[in-house]
Amino acid sequence: MESSHDHTRPGRRDFLRTAGLSGLTLGAMTSAPLEARVEFLTQQVNRRSSPSELRITDLRIAEVGGIPFRCPIIRIDTNQGISGYGEVRDNGPKEYALFLKSRILGENPCNVEKLFRVIRQFGHHGRQGGGVSGVETALWDLAGKAYGVPV
Repeated sequence: MESSHDHTRPGRRDFLRTAGLSGLTLGAMTSAPLEARVEFLTQQVNRRSSPSELRITDLRIAEVGGIPFRCPIIRIDTNQGISGYGEVRDNGPKEYALFLKSRILGENPCNVEKLFRVIRQFGHHGRQGGGVSGVETALWDLAGKAYGVPV
């Protein structure tokens, strides 16, 4: 019976096995060509998406009900079907996040630092910062999903 672990990302043993099969010794692995090491380390990167062509197409808000506090959840959608999620913090109104929609539409969500420089001016103190924080969290979530790595 195969375990679900058999088809997960490769570990050090897989690297050693691969290196051994290709004639590399343990000492030679450290001097292996940079391209070979990078290829091995990035083989789990999601290549189904093309992060350089990723664009934000929508920003939506849903409020979770049935709990003692308001919890606006942000969803940012892209042209490649990837969505990122964040939460408006500090009990901030959803309008603080929706206000930022026009500033990020059409942009590449993988450029989180660039987009944050654009939206941070609308954060201010307290509850107004909740929208900026939620959008930034959703952008980091999108970037992680685009590259197939955890955030």
